[in-house]
Amino acid sequence: MSQTKPLELARDLGLSHAGAVVVGTIIGSGIFLVPSEMIQAVGSARLVYLAWMVGGVLSFFGALTYAELGAMKPQAGGEYVYVRDAYGPLPGFLYAWTWFLIAKPASIATITTGLVRILGTFAVFSFFSRPCLAHPFSITYGQLVAIAAAILVSWLNYIGIRKAGEFQFLFTLLKVATILGIVAVGFSYSGGTWANFTTEFIGAKGGVVGFFAALVAALWAYDGWNDLNMVAGEIRHPQRNVPLALIWGVATVGLLYILVNAAVQYVLPATAVAASERPASAAVALVLGRAGASLVSAAMAVSMLVTLNGTIMSGARVPFAMARDGYFFKSIAEVHPRFRTPSFAIVVQCALAIALLLLGGNFRQFFSLAVFAEWLFYMIAGSTVFVFRYRDPQADRPYRVFGYPLVPAVFVAVSAVLLCFTFKDNLPNSAYGILAILAGIPVFYFFAWRRHVTRK
Repeated sequence: MSQTKPLELARDLGLSHAGAVVVGTIIGSGIFLVPSEMIQAVGSARLVYLAWMVGGVLSFFGALTYAELGAMKPQAGGEYVYVRDAYGPLPGFLYAWTWFLIAKPASIATITTGLVRILGTFAVFSFFSRPCLAHPFSITYGQLVAIAAAILVSWLNYIGIRKAGEFQFLFTLLKVATILGIVAVGFSYSGGTWANFTTEFIGAKGGVVGFFAALVAALWAYDGWNDLNMVAGEIRHPQRNVPLALIWGVATVGLLYILVNAAVQYVLPATAVAASERPASAAVALVLGRAGASLVSAAMAVSMLVTLNGTIMSGARVPFAMARDGYFFKSIAEVHPRFRTPSFAIVVQCALAIALLLLGGNFRQFFSLAVFAEWLFYMIAGSTVFVFRYRDPQADRPYRVFGYPLVPAVFVAVSAVLLCFTFKDNLPNSAYGILAILAGIPVFYFFAWRRHVTRK
């Protein structure tokens, strides 16, 4: 008796959707917020630019490395697949375990809470900070809105990858148009001057430590390009479209970041940038008044909504791929018969995010656990390109990383340095992160035993 072949995910994402996943997921709130942190770290506008450029080049090196991996192994799960195939099922499981239980739900909680805080700057939404429930525990209206946003975007992804992809594409276009509008407003300021680019902030950290802090902030703003590889199993012609989307997507973001930073610095001197929590908002407000600040807030809200969609879309594919291998609950591997999406994985991911949101401010502790793991798995996943080149030299590679082996080696080495930096900079939470990863080992062996028993 022949066994029924399991349903596969639908390859409904085209090149435009894939590019929107890259651009839309990367551009969140970072570009609007980190310029002040960067100028406080390095002290000069020129060094801020250098940090943006170095961060952009390093992210581009990562994208080039992942382009080869994604074209070679265009399957759902992305980094999980690369780590599994290069180093075995246990390291692959620990990656998926960490991402599914900690990193992705914490990212969703962070984005939705940030969205609520941005909306809360509008007078009509000022009630978000008020409690709507006091017993048995306190819940604010803002928490409910954050939960509603997570549920709504999860539902959009539940009912079809194409719908989620079209949402990503249309709202990414709106996001880019708004950012270009902010740039145009900045450079239209009659009081702006190129002399601001030579100003300095005296109280900066300075030195190598300061530049490294600015670089970390820039890389945080660039983060998210790897999410595309997680949905490679739903991209049409992935051997062509994954590399193209990664390369031009990261390049586009780099250009937009440089333009925004230039517009802000054209309007504000270094001391004003350092003093502002939201330099982009302060710059536009100086040109357009309160309406300008509202414009930037609206841009940030749209930006975070698109990032949320990309995060939810990509996150659910990792546990799905792991469950398909038999190393997680069978229900997580189910494909919806009508919508052809990893429906149950999306639901569980949303539930985990809601649990963090109900914890209120404490969810930040969970997010910090993921920081160490993020650079650890960037380093490990990036290194697999060397393993595959050595072990399978004749394998089909529709795209070969430009500048091999230097480009991936630089990316892996920088990931290792940033791993050390984040570990030392946040030692307690990094240690908890290691414990969270190691806690997955007995879970892996349980599922490995069950997988062995069921296949006898």
